[in-house]
Amino acid sequence: MLTLQSETLSQICDHAKSEFPDECCGVILRADAQEFVRKCRNIQNALHQEDPDTYPRDARTAYVIHPDDLIAVHKEADTQQWQIKAFYHSHPNHEAYFSEKDKADAMVWDEPAYPGTTYLVISVYDTEIRAVKAFAWNDTARDFLEVEGPLGEI
Repeated sequence: MLTLQSETLSQICDHAKSEFPDECCGVILRADAQEFVRKCRNIQNALHQEDPDTYPRDARTAYVIHPDDLIAVHKEADTQQWQIKAFYHSHPNHEAYFSEKDKADAMVWDEPAYPGTTYLVISVYDTEIRAVKAFAWNDTARDFLEVEGPLGEI
């Protein structure tokens, strides 16, 4: 089960609404009982414009975290001795599910890229958050499965 602080949930939902109709993306860091949301830049539109054959989707249906943002998050986590609790992204005008692309992006050599880390997907339609669902790696199923239980108050 994954529980988020209400402020954390509010911040990621606000981020999803502010980036609509594009996907937002970011990271939640944990330090003891504290959580810190780190919004990241989605560079999918730039990649799509630069090389549409390699990146056929734009930011309305895909995301790539800016490498500088990911490096900054890792540096902060290492320096502060915090953990990466979760990655999050939104699905504008779509339901909250962990797509095959989401799974592929979360894997390295058929293993989770970030073992023990949860992935959150936010369903956002215009200014309405319809759902926030969490997905985590299950060793038995060898797949990312939905984490049951309350995330917090939306």
